[in-house]
Amino acid sequence: MIVAGFASFGLSTDMTVASLPGMVRYFGVSVSQAQLTLSAFVLAFALSQLVYGPLSDRYGRRATMLAGNVIYLLATIACIAAPSIEVLIAARFFQAIGGCAWAVVGRAIVRDIHGHEGTARMMGIIGVGQSLLIVLGPIIAGQLEQSFGWRANFAFLLAFGALLTLAAALLLAESHPHRDARDTDIGQTLRNYAILLANRRVWGCTLCNAFAFAAILAFHSGASFVLMGLLGVSAPAFGLLFSLTILGYMGGSFVTVRWVAKTGADRLLSLGTALGMAAGTAMAALALAGVQSVAAIIAPYFVFLVSVGFTQPAAIAGAIGPFARIAGTASALFGFVQLAFGALSGYIVGRLYDGTPIPMAVGIGVGTWGAFLSFQVLVRRPPTEGK
Repeated sequence: MIVAGFASFGLSTDMTVASLPGMVRYFGVSVSQAQLTLSAFVLAFALSQLVYGPLSDRYGRRATMLAGNVIYLLATIACIAAPSIEVLIAARFFQAIGGCAWAVVGRAIVRDIHGHEGTARMMGIIGVGQSLLIVLGPIIAGQLEQSFGWRANFAFLLAFGALLTLAAALLLAESHPHRDARDTDIGQTLRNYAILLANRRVWGCTLCNAFAFAAILAFHSGASFVLMGLLGVSAPAFGLLFSLTILGYMGGSFVTVRWVAKTGADRLLSLGTALGMAAGTAMAALALAGVQSVAAIIAPYFVFLVSVGFTQPAAIAGAIGPFARIAGTASALFGFVQLAFGALSGYIVGRLYDGTPIPMAVGIGVGTWGAFLSFQVLVRRPPTEGK
């Protein structure tokens, strides 16, 4: 159930990527306007995490998650019924407010149950399971888009969300043993965030993940227009290609499960950020050299997602693992920075789209270099003596 919950964000973004060109045609709007449905979702997802974290520390994981699920279902109904792009953008904003409960609370539940040392391994296991669900999402999305139009993908998300809500109501037990009424007091909340913000390692792990996620959102924002619009890939074929890249993430997550106990989270974080930087650099170089082909995009992105399978679990363990009492707040900060970077990346790539792969590919390259440098500067290098 937690695996399915973590997949809810990926499905809510991946399944709608294939629908972006259809939204452009249906509403008669520009590419950048259609991409605001993605940027609004990511921005709301980021902001909401800052609220869900303290709420889950105060009221528990179960109640917080169920409340978010109800909001998600109502907003998804609004997406299906949206008569204009403006209404759809607003509905996507509220859909994200509801959906982000699973991301924040799910990470906190993993920390509650598995502790500091077990978090990276468990997140790797979740990554494998999550990948299986997300692999199917783009394939289904491409078929639904071609057969029934863009609203069909939101109908699928509504059914998925309803099943997830029912499962949470029936099966999810409370996992947080440290509930404290002070955790929703504004002063205590700010003090908890201050503790996290003052920690160099928290920043390093958080930024490694955030920059990698910015690269993912750069791809999400531009892939359908580059592959389908520029290179002539059909909607079903786009779904298959998108799912193929997710297998890279699955493979990286599987390696994390097998290796993390032997090598440690930091070594996996080092390997992941270096491999991602190499893949992002290759994609950007090919685009700048004028190479326009499916292979020039999909191959380096596949390798990049392998690296994310190393980076993400290790980064979560490093940023959230040490904070048992305020794991929800730590998860919220981690998720907020991740999604803020993603929203900005998606917006910039959308605004700069020029009918070539260059804005998307360069955006991915910049994100992978940001993750690599964050590890080298903030995680790998110890603080200077006296600082």
